[in-house]
Amino acid sequence: MNNLFNQIRLVSHWLSSSAQWHGEDGIPHRLAQHLAYSGISLLAAAIIGLALGLLGGHTGRGGFAVSSLVNLGRAIPTIGLVILIFNQVGLNSTPVLLALVALAVPPILVNTYEGIRGVDPDIKDAARGMGLTGSLVLWKVEVPMALPLIFLGLRTAAVQVVATATIMAVPGFGGLGRYIVDGLARNDYELVIGGTVVIVILAILVQLLFAALRRFIVSPGLQGAARKS
Repeated sequence: MNNLFNQIRLVSHWLSSSAQWHGEDGIPHRLAQHLAYSGISLLAAAIIGLALGLLGGHTGRGGFAVSSLVNLGRAIPTIGLVILIFNQVGLNSTPVLLALVALAVPPILVNTYEGIRGVDPDIKDAARGMGLTGSLVLWKVEVPMALPLIFLGLRTAAVQVVATATIMAVPGFGGLGRYIVDGLARNDYELVIGGTVVIVILAILVQLLFAALRRFIVSPGLQGAARKS
């Protein structure tokens, strides 16, 4: 218990220090770097995952390829992928960003695919009977009904990327992971714990952001399905 109180005291002292809120090593600067890395990776993953998921789910093809790609993405350790790409590309941010994209694509892809495939065939047949073309069925029927699962995939990917973007600090780049890497190198556990707390808070805020977006975008009739997700 005393150890817990000591850790809370260390974090409070670290967060309240004015030095943590100014300069290149300050929380605002490191947070901006972290969000930039995470945003770029999530955007690229969303483009890939949504495109493949919508196409595969709508056509009913590629189920085996989707499951194989997802299982492969889950099986490869992110840090191992960073090292593999690093050996081929060299010292720049590309290896880590590619690893973050590879981490984020599977949940977006599989949830989009399953969401589209899970739309009731009778509803799609009724839409076609009303004269809707294949693309209109996708965008006006399938996508709106699949939004709860699509948002689940995006939310899961976003939280994973925000948490894992700390590895940007391993090859020497910035972000909130800088606190953890530098703290371990200096045996400065106040820095390690403080940085970890900031990352956890950021991940929680990302969860809340996607929950708020879901309430505004997902149809009220589908909110129950979204909550079950």
